[in-house]
Amino acid sequence: MRTELVTDALRAAAAARGASGLDGAIFHSDNGAQYVSQNFADVCRELGVTRSQGAVGTSADSAAAESLNATLKRETLQGTKRWTSAAEARAAVFRWITHYNTRRRHSTLGQICPIEYEKRSATLATAA
Repeated sequence: MRTELVTDALRAAAAARGASGLDGAIFHSDNGAQYVSQNFADVCRELGVTRSQGAVGTSADSAAAESLNATLKRETLQGTKRWTSAAEARAAVFRWITHYNTRRRHSTLGQICPIEYEKRSATLATAA
């Protein structure tokens, strides 16, 4: 994976959050080259993001990400579905991620979607 893909996604997330951006967020990852690069470190610093990396070869340190990847594969990539191009496959994954974050209810979040959970958390933080 290219570092630019990760930094572009990070910048898009900051833009989507508006004025609060990602200041104070923690980005947990494995030790892939894109996550240990100077470019990624610079973008994180610029956006106020703290980097966190798991131990090498320990998937338990990234259990949430491993679970997300398994769910994505099970619901989108496995089976008989064939795409005619890489762009079509990327679009399918993008649709799934959008649904996962904006409409899919999560038991660990009290049966609300992640975007709703974040909005409520931001409202509570502002009120405090």
